[in-house]
Amino acid sequence: MPELVFFSGTMDCGKSTLALQIEHNRSARGLQGMIFTRDDRAGEGKLSSRLGLVTDAVEVADDQDLYAYLVDHLSQGGRADYVIADEAQFLAPAQIDQLARVVDDLDVDVFAFGITTDFRSKLFPGSQRLVELADRVEVLQVEALCWCGARATHNARTVGGEMVVEGAQVVVGDVNQHESIGYEVLCRRHHRRRMTAATARAGALSPDVLPIAPV
Repeated sequence: MPELVFFSGTMDCGKSTLALQIEHNRSARGLQGMIFTRDDRAGEGKLSSRLGLVTDAVEVADDQDLYAYLVDHLSQGGRADYVIADEAQFLAPAQIDQLARVVDDLDVDVFAFGITTDFRSKLFPGSQRLVELADRVEVLQVEALCWCGARATHNARTVGGEMVVEGAQVVVGDVNQHESIGYEVLCRRHHRRRMTAATARAGALSPDVLPIAPV
């Protein structure tokens, strides 16, 4: 039976790489897919991974009906043996509903890839709807690592190397693409303590003050 599958994880865990691998494996067997993406680091209409792999995709607009788009594509003689939706956290909940309808009404597998939570450790609306609707949620096993070496479970936004927990939910781009805004993956402990790699190094370089009481 066709499924809606949500592949989730933090940044750097290989979501887009897996999406490209699924596309490669199926196209090599003569299948044709429809690839949707939103705000990819490589630019509009691209699906890319940090390993440098890239392919063309359909850039999703805010109010685009993905089910209607696919039906129109099929009615004009196009093929869609499967659907890949990358950066799915940026999709609207209604668009996730449309992807579920693609599975149920058109009997087409949909593979969605995205980050579950934002830099504040709050669910993205698109990811929340995927968790609610998906037939399966797969947490990717390629573990991203915190600067301390522990498994990274949270995404952090940094400004000048310091972690911030306020601001717009979406600021598009790769790590350190912006002049002062960056992203970093952290374990829960260091996300809670707001301790990034930069602040940890700064703390290690600070001279220790011995707790010696005056005589």
